Amino acid sequence: MDGQFTDLMTEIGRKARAAAAELACASSERKAAALISAADAVWRRRQEILDANTLDLDAGAQKGLTPAMLDRLKLDDNRLRGIVDALRVIAEQKDPVGRILAEWDRPNGLHIQRVATPLGVVGVIYESRPNVTADAGALCLKSGNAVILRGGSESYETSEAIHSCMVDGLNSANLPETAIQFIPTRDREMVTAMLQATQYIDVIVPRGGKGLVGLVQREARVPVFAHLEGICHVYADRDADLEKARRVVLNAKTRRTGICGAAECLLIDWQFYTRHGPVLIEDLLKAGVEVRTEGELLKVPGTKRAQPDDFGREFMDMIIAAKLVDGVDEAIDHIRKYGSQHTEAILTENDATAECFFRRLDSAILMRNASTQFADGGEFGMGAEIGIATGKMHARGPVGAEQLCSFKYLVTGDGAIRT
Repeated sequence: MDGQFTDLMTEIGRKARAAAAELACASSERKAAALISAADAVWRRRQEILDANTLDLDAGAQKGLTPAMLDRLKLDDNRLRGIVDALRVIAEQKDPVGRILAEWDRPNGLHIQRVATPLGVVGVIYESRPNVTADAGALCLKSGNAVILRGGSESYETSEAIHSCMVDGLNSANLPETAIQFIPTRDREMVTAMLQATQYIDVIVPRGGKGLVGLVQREARVPVFAHLEGICHVYADRDADLEKARRVVLNAKTRRTGICGAAECLLIDWQFYTRHGPVLIEDLLKAGVEVRTEGELLKVPGTKRAQPDDFGREFMDMIIAAKLVDGVDEAIDHIRKYGSQHTEAILTENDATAECFFRRLDSAILMRNASTQFADGGEFGMGAEIGIATGKMHARGPVGAEQLCSFKYLVTGDGAIRT
């Protein structure tokens, strides 16, 4: 790796470590004030951000980015308002640092508390979603962590403009502006530098496609919170309510196809299909979705024959795989074989079937009669998320401010000695 990137990483890392030490002791009021001020700055400077976004969109179109990728990148007044609202929601949340997670007394005279504490320095590597700049910066600040942001080249101009607003918020609250740092280069060598920066970064969070996440998981020497793919399933059970099912399936696939919570596979119980016919497939086709399927469902006009790798594939486009299954057990077996342990939904009015689905599957998020598009920290009441984690250590599902905390033990005695 080029020495200039090692030197840059060292400089940024040292500043982040120093800022993290200060943030760990910062008051809730100052952190909240910084976030409110950052929200005001984003809205006040929105035209500057939108102008930067136009530059990124034009460059992305010239590079041939897909419509779904361009949708991820695009900002408008409504999406900027969403960023502002998320910053304000996070500001108003209870400070996760210092929470007493557990507390007990021991016969040996010790009083023990397990208390939430920041992780330290978080590194976030992301691609085309510029809102990550604000979400990650805000959640790390709220949880007392410094953050190093490495935005993708696709969103570089927009992310830099939003980062400037976050720095405005830090300065207004008299917090170190190095608490939220943005890597000032598009060069991919800085990704490698971050993945090896064990001296400065405590955890890496990748936000992007399978290529980026796979690279991070393979090469990182720093611990990683991540999901490799969002292969989300929706299962329409034999006891599903027809109107609920139609509404949820259409939303789960078509609301935004480029997000990790978009449905990629629809499983339909044979009895549901016998009773209601191909209505769910027809709804998708009418909405412009390409339905790839097999067997009986190929008789539905407009469907296409699925290839073997279409099941277990993250399309991130107006494409979905579909299959008929014989009951909840077969649906569960299919999801276990092809899923990525991200988000699965069951549509049913049968409590026992729903309980079986929830108990036997171990994805990070399981839903009943709700769209998989709700797999989002903001929708969970976290204000935003720094990412979705599908691993089983520490953080799972949407990673918000609470999940960016570890803990320490505070032990108090009264001259206690061990005999």
